[in-house]
This record gives sequence, structure tokens and C-alpha cells, in this order.
Amino acid sequence: MSRRILVIDDDQSMCELLQESLQRNGWEVVWRLRGEEGLELVREQNFDVVITDVNLEHMSGLDLCRNLTENRPDTPVIVITAFGNMSSAIAAIRAGAYDFINKPIDITQLAHVIERAVQHRHLREEVKRLRDASDVGPGRGGLAGESRAMLKVYDLIRRVAPTDTTVLLTGESGTGKELVARALHTESARANMPFVAINCAAVPGSLLESELFGHVKGAFTDAKATRKGMFEQASGGTLLLDEIGEMPLDMQPKLLRVLQERQVRPVGGNTVAPVDARIIAATNRDLESEVEAERFREDLYYRLNVVQIHVPPLRARGNDVLLLAQHFVRKFAERMGKGVTGISSEAAKKLLEYDWPGNVRQLENSMERAVTLTRFEQITVEDLPERISRYESARLTVTDVDSEHILTLDELERRYIERVLKAVQGNKTQAAKLLGVDRRTLYRKLERYEGGNASSSVPAGPPEAQ
Repeated sequence: MSRRILVIDDDQSMCELLQESLQRNGWEVVWRLRGEEGLELVREQNFDVVITDVNLEHMSGLDLCRNLTENRPDTPVIVITAFGNMSSAIAAIRAGAYDFINKPIDITQLAHVIERAVQHRHLREEVKRLRDASDVGPGRGGLAGESRAMLKVYDLIRRVAPTDTTVLLTGESGTGKELVARALHTESARANMPFVAINCAAVPGSLLESELFGHVKGAFTDAKATRKGMFEQASGGTLLLDEIGEMPLDMQPKLLRVLQERQVRPVGGNTVAPVDARIIAATNRDLESEVEAERFREDLYYRLNVVQIHVPPLRARGNDVLLLAQHFVRKFAERMGKGVTGISSEAAKKLLEYDWPGNVRQLENSMERAVTLTRFEQITVEDLPERISRYESARLTVTDVDSEHILTLDELERRYIERVLKAVQGNKTQAAKLLGVDRRTLYRKLERYEGGNASSSVPAGPPEAQ
């Protein structure tokens, strides 16, 4: 993996200092004294990160940043600003910079920012690769986003898909478990074979055996013809057993036998057929609790739970809410022929605050309603369903507090900052805004907590503008 940095600064001694310091961290560092020379080099070569001073002799660092953002959006830019010059820092972020560093430069801090920026770039590339490969987007249920929670899902898909290992998908209703199953299928060697899904909760228990295993003519009253079951229909491909937690207890040993023996016997039949399908199961239930309550067989649970992928609820996906909402706005605006182009900041704030118990499915329905009702080019708070527009969070701000101990104000502040950082997926710029402090103040507080080992749980967050 390449580790190349381009430094652009009209101060040669600064370029040489950064080159010497960063090379000790394993980076290959190239520097240029003029912005035009830096842009030309970026056009010819690939760099993981570009570092530029905001004040260049012939070209503004902000203009350079805007140029790079437009022409090389995959390359993160870190801008160096004068200490305390927040206006330049804000302008840099608006110009598309990934982050900014104040002078005098703290090399350790700069190294951390560089590592986060590179990680961010690589994760974005992986998201794009998965999206392109699986042809799955937010308009098809929500398998999209760049939050840490979803990046974990993408990583597991990439690692598990090429195998035939049985996968158990867990998560609340409406989170997009079927889309994860489809991505596993599309990324596998079985991609050109059938993908078959059955909702175990939607089929009456008396018919489920026939649906799964098939039946022969005359096996029961309505069996007027021989019919292949889902296992045979999925031969060579993938079978999704959705809502597996709803399967009747008397059906579970029959399913277990098929999974163990890799062959199926149709209802009323005397012969067996081989099973050649990758099995994926999905549930919104806690199957371990169901096993303890003796509503789900323990041996079947372990047979299904070889690799588990948890699909996170929408409330745990940070700014993915807005990414998905914007997609749905475009989708429904195009379908309805309306000139709706976006979401107002007030409405966006409401979308981020809401808990989304119905997850992506609820968000999609809400955006369809909003586009239908709006009279403006942007979705407003009034266009949102009342349960969202009037929502006030009643959740406790500080979590994991031992009620038997009284917290100091310092500890209470630390835990509150942790909670806010977690809520915004580690985005320190957004966290500082929500906390009502400038980012330097937030950094000082975090450094004080970390220096005193007050907590090791302050989230590193995704790389987005930390």
C-alpha cells in the first residue's frame, strides 16, 4: 500500500521539516513551493494526502483546495492555518479540506490527522467498490452510508461473501438485512445463480414445509402438481431464510436435518434431492434469548450462527440519515415530476434527532410523504410527519452512569462529550458546534481527559472531518 504525501508550502524550511518528521513515520514525502507546481504534480501522480499552507505566495491555499476537491475528490487535503485563525480554518473546511492544523504544528497531532485521512480515503474506496459490484444503493433499502457502523458491515461482506459459510443476519426490522444478503450473494461465486428468499413469518406453519422442501402431486388436498421447494429453486445460488426466529418449533428439526445432510425430501416423496445452496438466515429477534426460552432449538441456532453480521439501526448510523434522506428526496422528486432539490437545515436537524424506530423503511416513507406535500424546493420541518417534526429526545444524555456513585462535574462533562462524539460518529467539528464551543476548546478538553487517562472510550470516530 502506498504512503505518499505531497506538501505545498512557500517556506522551504517548513517543507523540509515536515518531510524529515513524516518520513520517520514511514511516509514518502514530496514537496513543492508553488501551488501551481503542486497541482501539476497531483495531475501526474497519486498521493494519499496533500498538505498545504493556507497562505501561498502565488496561489491561495483555499483556491488550491477547491481545485483539488473538484478534480481529485478522492485525495484528502489538510490545510495549515495560523494559530487561532478560525475564519481561515472554517473557510478551508468549506473549500473541501478534510481537516486543518494550526501553527505551530504539532507533528504528533498532524500524524494522527494524516492517518485518519488515509483511512477515510481507503474506506470510501471500499464503499464505492462494494456499491458498484453489488449494484445496491440506498434507493433499494438502505445498504449505503459511510458511518463506522456500516463500514463494519461492508468489511464483513467483503470477507465472508467469497465463501459458502452460513451467515446469520441480525438487526431490527427495516434496517436492510435482505440487502446485506443480496450483497453477499452478488459478491460471491454464486452471483449468476438464483437468489431465493422466503419470509418464514409470512407463510402459515402448515404450508412452510411444502414451501421449503417442495411436494409431490397428491401429497395433500391442494397438491395438484409436483412442485420444487425453495431449497431446490435456489440450487447453485443463495437461499435467504428471513425471519428465521418465527419458524414454528416443530419445523426446526426438519430444517436442521436438511442443513446437516445437505439433501431435501419433498412432502409426500420417497426420493431425496441434493441441496447446493448457500444458506443465509435473518432475524430481528434475539435468538440466544429464544434458545433460553426454549422457543428456538439450540442446535439449529449454532448451525445457522457460523458468522453473524449485525445490521445497525438507523439511529446508530449518524449522518447516514441525511445521505439516505437526500437520496429518497431525489428519487421521489423525479418520480413525481417535482422540483424538490434538498432538505432545509432545520428539517435536517429534526431527521438527525429522531430515533427512527422503523429504520430505513420509515425514513423512505417519510421522505415520500414530504416530497408529496412540500410546496418548496427544499423539504421543510412542516413537510415532515408530525411524530418527527414535534419529536423531542427524552433519552438520558449521559449513559453508563453507576447510580450508586456521585459524579464530579468534570466527570459529568467528560461523559457528556463522549456521548455527543458518539452521536455524531466522532466528527469533532460537528460535536464542537453542538456543544457550543470552538474546536480548539474541544481539542484541549479531549487532550486533558486523555492525558489524565480519564477514559479510554472517547470514540476515535470515522475520519469525517474530525
